[in-house]
Amino acid sequence: MKIAIFGGSFDPPHIGHRQIIQKALQKLDIDTLFVVPTYLNPFKENFFAPPHLRYKWVKKLLLPYKKVKVLDYEIKKNRPVSTYETLSYIQKKYNPKKIYIIIGADNIKSLKKWKNYRKLEKKVEFIVATRKNIKIPANLKKLEVNANISSTDLREKPDLKALPKSIANKILKYYKSKKQKEQNGRQNRNYSTPA
Repeated sequence: MKIAIFGGSFDPPHIGHRQIIQKALQKLDIDTLFVVPTYLNPFKENFFAPPHLRYKWVKKLLLPYKKVKVLDYEIKKNRPVSTYETLSYIQKKYNPKKIYIIIGADNIKSLKKWKNYRKLEKKVEFIVATRKNIKIPANLKKLEVNANISSTDLREKPDLKALPKSIANKILKYYKSKKQKEQNGRQNRNYSTPA
């Protein structure tokens, strides 16, 4: 069995993520692509949409792809989980012969800081999804994609065109409501008078 693993916060999932998945299914000789939404990225301090909601969005987005399995392994742990730990779980359960790990080009800088990076490097082949203006070292295999979309930008400035149709309205509704609650909270703090 040959597999690829694509993990991420997916906060929110967007058409760039889908494009990476489609391209991986076309270009990599794999039996299964495991998509793994994080509970919380080990390099981040918080998430915006709760893990169970991001998992639901990703699952709905990837429903049409028969070779894709969305794993809730990290979410069920209810804590940040390293890629190495997730890999160990997948190896025990599926015993794959070949493993690719797909990362976005924006992760290249922090790659060597990943927990157990040296061990990971011996077990997998990294595949890097291209992103505009980010140079990819020659020793890493590229996955050419042209969707320069960032979840961070989408949270700040939601764009219907960058979100997959099947989940776009739910995503927009959630982030709009969250933003409104945050603004109301700030206003309430500003108007509260000391006792």
